[in-house]
Amino acid sequence: MQPPITVVHIPHASQLVPADCRPAILLDDASLAEELRLMTDAYTDELFTLDGSAPIRFPISRLVVDAERFTDDAHEPMAERGMGVLYTTRANGQPLREPPPPAERARLLEAWYNPHHERLTRAVDQAVAGHGRCIVLDAHSFPSRPLPYELHQNPDRPQICLGTDPFHTPPALLELAVAAFTRAGFSVRVNEPFSGVLVPAKHYQHDPRVVALMVEVRRDLYMHEDTGARREDFATFAARLQSLLNDLILQTRITVFGADPGLD
Repeated sequence: MQPPITVVHIPHASQLVPADCRPAILLDDASLAEELRLMTDAYTDELFTLDGSAPIRFPISRLVVDAERFTDDAHEPMAERGMGVLYTTRANGQPLREPPPPAERARLLEAWYNPHHERLTRAVDQAVAGHGRCIVLDAHSFPSRPLPYELHQNPDRPQICLGTDPFHTPPALLELAVAAFTRAGFSVRVNEPFSGVLVPAKHYQHDPRVVALMVEVRRDLYMHEDTGARREDFATFAARLQSLLNDLILQTRITVFGADPGLD
């Protein structure tokens, strides 16, 4: 049986703060719950359940370790805001925790970051080995109003944000995605308010067989942002999004890869 050609990366869906990490967080339980509500890409693991894909879900909250950041703060732009791979500030700029000492930093990366990226790389490797190519979908959501930490503070936000990489996002893939979401009635912007897409370091910037696209869904489309609860029409929206993305993957295999998807 061939491995899935599509790898869905879901880095920010979890609200789990491991018990051994909780004492380092300076917030009381109520404040931590509020921070998790603001910073979690809630339900993205459900929204991005796609046919025949390999989901790679980060198991703990980004407040503990952010799987989408570079481990070297010198290469991570968000480190200047206290939101590198290990956050020290909240969404509002207030302290979240003290900077972990080097030994604790190394422990957290070894326990959570490294195994996650090994799983992601392995899934991409398997897709390339089985199909000669791989589609990486980087699955996110974003609040309808900018949070203070965000680089883009324009309050006029699209319903869908598509993030790209100059090497790994072929123009044809982006055109297909913009057309699909626009045709479905969504407002769409590219690389605004968030940009880029995660590709495993092993393949990044040198393996054209790996194509990638970040899809960010505005949260008010599927949840009540003030409470964190699903909207009443959540299931309908999820089915609509999944159908759109499944068709986008099919069209990518035909148009971008130039292949009959039934043959590989």
